[in-house]
Amino acid sequence: MRWLAVALILVSVLLSAAVPAPERAITNPASVRSATNPAAHPVPIPDLFYTRDNTAASWSPDGHKIVIVTNFTGRYNLWLVNAQGGWPIQLTQSNDHQERPIWSPDGRWIVYESGHGGGHLALYAVPADGGQPVPLTNEPDASFARVMFAPDGHALAFDRGGKNASSEDIAVLDWKTHAIRQLTHEATKDHFWQLVAWSSDSRFLYANRYQNGFSDGSVWRIDVATGNAKELTPHNGNVLVAANGVSPDGRWLAGTSNALDGQDHAMIYDVARHAYTWLDKGPWQAGAVAFTPNSKRAAYFINADGRMDLYLYDIASGRSEKLAMPLGLNDYAGWPTPFSSDGTRLLVSHQGSSEPEDYWIYPVAGGKPRQLTFSALASIRPDTLPASQLVHYRSFDGTVISAFVWMPANLQRDGSAPAVVLAHGGPAGQWMDEFDPTALALASRGYGVIAPNVRGSIGYGKAFEQANVKDLGGGDLKDEVYAAKFLVATGYVNPTKIGITGESYGGYMALMAIGKTPDSWAAAVDESGVFNWLTMAKHQNRALEKMNDPRLGNPIRDRKIYEADSPITYVGQMKAPLLILQGDNDPIVPKEEATQALKALKDAGHVVAAHFYPGEGHGLDKRDDQIDALQRTVMWFDRYLKNAPASASSSY
Repeated sequence: MRWLAVALILVSVLLSAAVPAPERAITNPASVRSATNPAAHPVPIPDLFYTRDNTAASWSPDGHKIVIVTNFTGRYNLWLVNAQGGWPIQLTQSNDHQERPIWSPDGRWIVYESGHGGGHLALYAVPADGGQPVPLTNEPDASFARVMFAPDGHALAFDRGGKNASSEDIAVLDWKTHAIRQLTHEATKDHFWQLVAWSSDSRFLYANRYQNGFSDGSVWRIDVATGNAKELTPHNGNVLVAANGVSPDGRWLAGTSNALDGQDHAMIYDVARHAYTWLDKGPWQAGAVAFTPNSKRAAYFINADGRMDLYLYDIASGRSEKLAMPLGLNDYAGWPTPFSSDGTRLLVSHQGSSEPEDYWIYPVAGGKPRQLTFSALASIRPDTLPASQLVHYRSFDGTVISAFVWMPANLQRDGSAPAVVLAHGGPAGQWMDEFDPTALALASRGYGVIAPNVRGSIGYGKAFEQANVKDLGGGDLKDEVYAAKFLVATGYVNPTKIGITGESYGGYMALMAIGKTPDSWAAAVDESGVFNWLTMAKHQNRALEKMNDPRLGNPIRDRKIYEADSPITYVGQMKAPLLILQGDNDPIVPKEEATQALKALKDAGHVVAAHFYPGEGHGLDKRDDQIDALQRTVMWFDRYLKNAPASASSSY
């Protein structure tokens, strides 16, 4: 999995001590301009998805090959590519999304995760030179993630959870017999475990033990033979210490902590001395992810306002070197480490608002990085696509909000353009300066697009992250409304022709928007959004519980909050036409939320349509479904924001 997902999102939902968000200058809306570009044209929606997406990678033990997960065929399967470059070779073929591959130490096998029809993850192994995959687990109600091979090759370790488990725990699988033995047995309902690394002698496992909501966390070392666990980062009070890697000599932990000043900083931690070395002390979110094989350097990132840069820290000298990568979203890639086995090369990914993600090989000793994969179709050219602009505006209470804006080319500043607000997932998510098919499809078709990092987003400190606690769809929704106001203030956008869309929490935000602030929106599209937090509480899994408990409270004690923060409460106020998109097998936000919304709006006489995708989970993985969903979204907005003829937009 991308380090963005592993190191940033999982350990950056860190509810750190209260510090102000970093200072940012307010953007004058008049400074936002529509470029003059004769080459601009509506980008074909299928081309946005035939442009490949890469989601995970792993170095071979000898450093000669890299296995990547990419949707080259429209499904996220495993492919092998030579580290020197060349055409990738397909290793597995499946309709199911495959994820986070890892090589056996002898290089003969690759183990990976796969969720059947979008459901819980099971483990499989495939011969590295090709062949039939072998199932390693057979527990339909359990889910297995973050799998890692022991250095001696005798066992696999992973996180084990599921709908019948009270918590995620650490377990090991015997490679020869496939017998599974659970090592941790979390006794509380408000903590869970996350695997970090094996020790080099295969005797110990390192893991993070988090409190729900990530308000506290610590790193532990687990004896594989006995299951005995020792806390390595003891502390007083709620302090989060989260490791992403362990030095091969076992002396250092690399990760993120808020122990310095409440912000998330990259650090390495001396296990014997219980001492931090801070790799950055700036205002932005940062985290360390891995050590070189010789334990002399640590790799870390800084996420500055949605743009990410990468660094190497020399432990002996205390100096950092910034990796020379293009502006945008640069991320470490490679599971469980971005370093090749000899430590000479780093695997990194790069993408920008008009450039899809690709993997690059970065020489640690110096020299130019080399692009390894080339994902874009010929039609996806940065010079023909709208690029993002980073802007800052004040919301209703003066809070500064960061946002990315895509302004179509060749617009007149006459207040006539339609626009769409993109709401991100989470709620503790963050819009980054990345390749976004929805933004590009809409902006290239004449829509002003804004993606705001509303209160509750990660990356701006604890006070900002916690600002929507027990107020979901409150202040954060007003931030979305003020994003629309910012677009209107540019002079390009018609205030009566603004829509909103999002996935997961973004879908929930779209539902809340048309219910609580109905006069601000002319249309909405919800993908996999929560409609009723009380019904969600009855069948939520651990992933939702970890979010709901700290942010909503207890559904019995805090029932009024659940009701006030649920879109179902505001059905009678809804005006904007709504399109609902939903995976049939969604394990996070079940299909029942969408069917409940569809019935409630139909019964109330609202304009509503829905489409359900068989074999899809939380988010759409299959290329044909991704294309279909975005085409439906654009048609919906064309119909209700551009007044397109019904005959051209009658099937949703």
